[in-house]
Amino acid sequence: MEEEVKLFRTWSSPYSLRVVCALKLKGIEHEAIYEDLSNKSPSLVKHNPVHKKIPMLVHNGKPVRESPVILEYLDERWKQTPLLAEDPYQKAMARFWVRFGEDKVLQSIRFGVLLTEGKEQLEATLICKT
Repeated sequence: MEEEVKLFRTWSSPYSLRVVCALKLKGIEHEAIYEDLSNKSPSLVKHNPVHKKIPMLVHNGKPVRESPVILEYLDERWKQTPLLAEDPYQKAMARFWVRFGEDKVLQSIRFGVLLTEGKEQLEATLICKT
C-alpha cells in the first residue's frame, strides 16, 4: 500500500522544521504544503478545526497534530531509524534538551530578540549564548 504523507507547515516554524528533520532522518517521502497563516487553507481548517495550527501531518487521510505528537507518531509508525535511543537515561536527556530549547532558546528568540530593541534585545541574545 502506498503511503500518503503530507506536512502542513511554514518555512520559518521551528516546530515544523523539527518534523521535517524527523521525516528526513527516517527517509519518509512526503508532500510539503506551505501555509499562509494569515489566510489558512480550507484543508488545514478541515483537518485541524480546533487549533488551526501548523505543523500538521496527514497520513493516509488521517491528521496528526502538534509537533511532539507527530514525532511520537512517526517513531511508532516507522520503526526504522528511531529518533530516540533505547536507553531510558539517554531518552530522558534528549527530552530534556528538547524542552530546554523550547522553553529557553525559542522563547528568548521569539519574545526577547524579535520584539525588543537596545539593551533588552542585547540581554535576550546573551541568554541564547549560555
